[in-house]
Amino acid sequence: MKIKQLIMAAAATAALTSCEKVSPIGVLVSGTGVEDRVKMSATYYKEYMGEELDNESPDGDYTFLVGADSHVTTDSSRIEEMLQIGLDNEDMFYAHLGDIADTKAEYYITLDKSLKKYKEKFAEKYFDRVNPYEYVRKDAPDGPAYTFEEIIYPFFPVVGNHDITHNGWALWSNIFHSSFYEFIIKIGDTGFYDHFIFLDSASGTLGKEQIKLIEEGVLDGNENGEKFRFTFVFSHTNLFRPSSQQFASTFTREETFFLLDKFDEWKVTMAFCGHVHKWDEREFNNVRYLTLDSMCENNNPEPGDYLIRVHVTRDGEVDYEKVHMSTRKTN
Repeated sequence: MKIKQLIMAAAATAALTSCEKVSPIGVLVSGTGVEDRVKMSATYYKEYMGEELDNESPDGDYTFLVGADSHVTTDSSRIEEMLQIGLDNEDMFYAHLGDIADTKAEYYITLDKSLKKYKEKFAEKYFDRVNPYEYVRKDAPDGPAYTFEEIIYPFFPVVGNHDITHNGWALWSNIFHSSFYEFIIKIGDTGFYDHFIFLDSASGTLGKEQIKLIEEGVLDGNENGEKFRFTFVFSHTNLFRPSSQQFASTFTREETFFLLDKFDEWKVTMAFCGHVHKWDEREFNNVRYLTLDSMCENNNPEPGDYLIRVHVTRDGEVDYEKVHMSTRKTN
């Protein structure tokens, strides 16, 4: 997924003050719901994302980092801490479970600056600059050259309900483009792959279009007959209620059953959710469900274990650890 510079000083502000806005694929929309988001995402995904997200773990061992509900406003220190933790640990990628920012143009400008800052740090760590415009990977100096825009920064979010309020889809999609997608990771020379699926559940429903695409196999992978060891699913809206004091899933009963059946069909290893700002872990039908606490300073002003790191080994073991965040709210 390419993280492109967000040019929105005027355009995004206009999107908030007008009833109409222009989507990344050039369609005028107003109050974009899940059906329109999914249709736009499917168009972008088909044309631009299919081959970009494939990756490889040469030795078969890798980790990835997961956070949720950062609710960035004018202060992006918590999301930047997550990105720094991922960079320092050399995690394969960083996933975010939605509600990444509260919906104002200036908040997304703040977020975009942070993402660009950490993409530059990522490029400096893993690439050598061979001329003013091009980079080569340090581990493959004789390989292809990339422009900065072509370097894939491994930050993969899903969209949350706060990301789409007040016509926020125009802001979110200008940075991340697609609200649902998948990618695979090749596991060295084992002949196996791991599969990662990101769903659009921001409206508390998958919607007819997303269900149709799922039933058509859009997120199934296996285009070239890949053999999957593990499948991981990422969603904003939670499926299970952490306790009687927290919200239950807003999926309709039929959609909940559909997802539970689909997770069984996909042989999902772990499913990650956010939304309720409360930690929960449970197992159902051999799927391990982790609902993450919020990493937002307004919700959790004190430092805490708000991230998780998933460890996947070549030998076929999967486990996770909680990761501590040190940033403390100061105002």
